[in-house]
Amino acid sequence: MGTAYDELKQIWTQLHHFGHLQSIAGWDQAAMMPPKGNTARANAMAAMEGLLHRMRTDPKLVTLLANADGEVLDDFARANLVEIRREWRASNALPQALVEAQSLAAARCEHAWRSQRPANDWAGFLENLREVLRIGREVAQRLSDATGLAPYDALMDQFEPGTTSADVDRVFGDLQQWLPGLVQQVRQRQSRETVLQPTGPFAKAAQRSLSLEVMGLLGFDFEGGRLDESAHPFSGGVPEDTRLTTRYREDDLMQSLMGTIHETGHARYEQNLPRQWLGQPVAAARSMGIHESQSLSFEMQLGRSRAFAGLLAPKLRAHFGDQAAFEPDNLYRLMTRVKPSLIRVDADELTYPAHVILRYRLECELIAGSLNAEDIPARWDEGMQSLLGITTRGDYTNGCMQDVHWSGGAFGYFPCYTLGAMYAAQWFAAIRARTPDLDARIARGELGVAFDWLRDNIWSQASRWPTAELATRASGEALNPLHFRRHLEARYLG
Repeated sequence: MGTAYDELKQIWTQLHHFGHLQSIAGWDQAAMMPPKGNTARANAMAAMEGLLHRMRTDPKLVTLLANADGEVLDDFARANLVEIRREWRASNALPQALVEAQSLAAARCEHAWRSQRPANDWAGFLENLREVLRIGREVAQRLSDATGLAPYDALMDQFEPGTTSADVDRVFGDLQQWLPGLVQQVRQRQSRETVLQPTGPFAKAAQRSLSLEVMGLLGFDFEGGRLDESAHPFSGGVPEDTRLTTRYREDDLMQSLMGTIHETGHARYEQNLPRQWLGQPVAAARSMGIHESQSLSFEMQLGRSRAFAGLLAPKLRAHFGDQAAFEPDNLYRLMTRVKPSLIRVDADELTYPAHVILRYRLECELIAGSLNAEDIPARWDEGMQSLLGITTRGDYTNGCMQDVHWSGGAFGYFPCYTLGAMYAAQWFAAIRARTPDLDARIARGELGVAFDWLRDNIWSQASRWPTAELATRASGEALNPLHFRRHLEARYLG
């Protein structure tokens, strides 16, 4: 007869299998499903969310968890039990009806957003967003009651366990002290440079072919995943079957290329999580901040480096013909051009954090109830003018409707992007300390030195350690934003 812990493992393996189906259904909903299938798919996915919720809240788990606490377990199993209990506690904070309502509201809002965003239809979007926000606030309060965390912190804890808004305020507050001055300094310096823009059009088929080639260079396992197209780039699926999407514009090949590199970083993390523990929470990604550190390790630390520009240049010429814009030095200047812009996912490395800070501030107010959904556009425009000197008045498509997160109910996620950028800089500082000739090796196409470090220190460790301990074991210290500042100053000021 198995132990209580063994029975918990079996239950969570089954949860993983059902979650696998749910994840692939979600990918299909975003990438392949015909529009008229959305209502049926939303109902099916809500029913699956209800089933998963019932499994996580089964009353027998109370006894199993109590008994497992008293059993002799090795360190890895003990860490797994901690993660099982964390999932169990969060699930029990929410009634099944609320979980299903949240799934349905998010599916309805996100599906409508796909056509409402290009139509600049704020009024139509607002109608669905109000319900998503109402449910989000209720979820936040119930999680708060269960955990003792403030409501917004309770939401953020689902994505970034152990991090609070006080932590984020401290890190973002420091960032705002020095980043605007750096942006101004770099823009003045770059105003004296000549940068050639690639001349299109760039056929989608050629862009897709380039994306696949670069994914191969970055070590993506095509027998365990695939690339498709969606309204908003994402990485989904499961470690056994990772699904990436990008989006193409025939007048801008860099958007799809850098988006693909970004999502490949997410996918490599998933593909290299420890298979011997697959299906258990301890084998899942540690947090979304750590997940974003992988995508930004690939896109920002590696993909926009001068050395990597030299690898990209011949590939661009092969797919789109010879252009002076594809010379490595020009390509590097193009990928590191600093200019405040409307769209977060297309923002340069220096101004990107401003987009995140804006969304974080608005989320805190939305969840606290001091900001209502109908007031978002005015506050968005105010924040964009304050942080980036750009107005979005009347432009909902490129303003407050540009991201998919709020339509899907993912409140509490946005801080993870800039935390991820900071972690990525810290990882590459550690890699450079061990491999001083890293740039020369990247220029020769020897990317394994970086990937091996990430695999050994991040990917294979999954959720074995709390985030701060994972960072300390990997790099010698918990999150230290100074590495991010040093990276930006080195890249942009020389």
